[in-house]
Amino acid sequence: MRPEQWQQFKTAAKRQNRGGPVPLSLIVDCPWIPPYSGISHWDYFFDPEAWFQANLRIMQDFPDVIWFPSWWSEIGMGAEPSALGTRMHVYEKRLPDVEHLPFPLDQLDALTLPNPRTDGYMPLCLYRFQKLKQRIFEAGYTIPVVHARGPLTIASFFRGVTELMVDIVDQPERAKQLFDLTTQLAIDFMKAQVEVLGDCVEGILVLDDIVGFIGRKHYLEFAHPFLKRICDAFPADWVKVFHNDAPIVACIDLLPDTGFDVLNWGKQTEVTWAAERLGGRMCLMGNVSPLELGVQGTPQQVYDAALDVLRSAGDHPLILSLGGAVTIGMPPENVRAMSQAAADFNRNRVCI
Repeated sequence: MRPEQWQQFKTAAKRQNRGGPVPLSLIVDCPWIPPYSGISHWDYFFDPEAWFQANLRIMQDFPDVIWFPSWWSEIGMGAEPSALGTRMHVYEKRLPDVEHLPFPLDQLDALTLPNPRTDGYMPLCLYRFQKLKQRIFEAGYTIPVVHARGPLTIASFFRGVTELMVDIVDQPERAKQLFDLTTQLAIDFMKAQVEVLGDCVEGILVLDDIVGFIGRKHYLEFAHPFLKRICDAFPADWVKVFHNDAPIVACIDLLPDTGFDVLNWGKQTEVTWAAERLGGRMCLMGNVSPLELGVQGTPQQVYDAALDVLRSAGDHPLILSLGGAVTIGMPPENVRAMSQAAADFNRNRVCI
């Protein structure tokens, strides 16, 4: 994103633009960018120049969209789990897979904390930033947000989702020990990115869908303290964005107390319900359906859905987005339809 776009996002995220224009921001990464740019996933992940040109292209082709988190240096879901001993399958023409390998939880004491600068695929992500950040700045863009998977999601790739749910019930203290490790890994990875990028960083993005898989009681014990610990590890005035497009009915009203400013939530809950539960304590980011509408809908359907989200939010702080990330196969015409809906809504809002 451009520096002025970051200011727009930051103002909305901090709930300082009541009655002002609603920005359009879309989370975008490897499911969509390589196919749109006509390159392989191998090129996107392992050729820094291909990664740079692909990201530059989407920002030039859609200048009105605030692409988030902006120049996302990632390798699918695998950067953090790959440092814990999971197996990464990286394919030329599709997304990587992360395979968890058997690990007895009673041996957790022997598992050392990974170093983001040396372990797994995290150094590759840091290398892209180190090699290309100056060219990004010189092209007129900024990299204001660093990123990490959340503690439960990292743990799920290490243990497996089903196994992790069983751990929470049958071995609660071991599960918390694992989350303690994965929380620190997320913090360390983001701090390593800050060290590489420098003073341009003013925000974090944490992605953890597994938080939406557990009930309220388990959320309070196994998720909330670790999410709060992540937020507390970074300056209070930074923008802190939490992505969870799983059902979050059990914990949505508790999320503001973690320190996150923005919730990118899924299609399962209506914007009016989410706004009522949050009561203005977080900025909502969403929630046009990314698959049924973003990929499969017509531009008119996407336009109408985007307007419905904008109108339904009322006075609640909002950043227009998809209910999740841009999904593979979303036509560029549907991206432009969302951009047009935001422009029309903001124009009429100013006129009123």
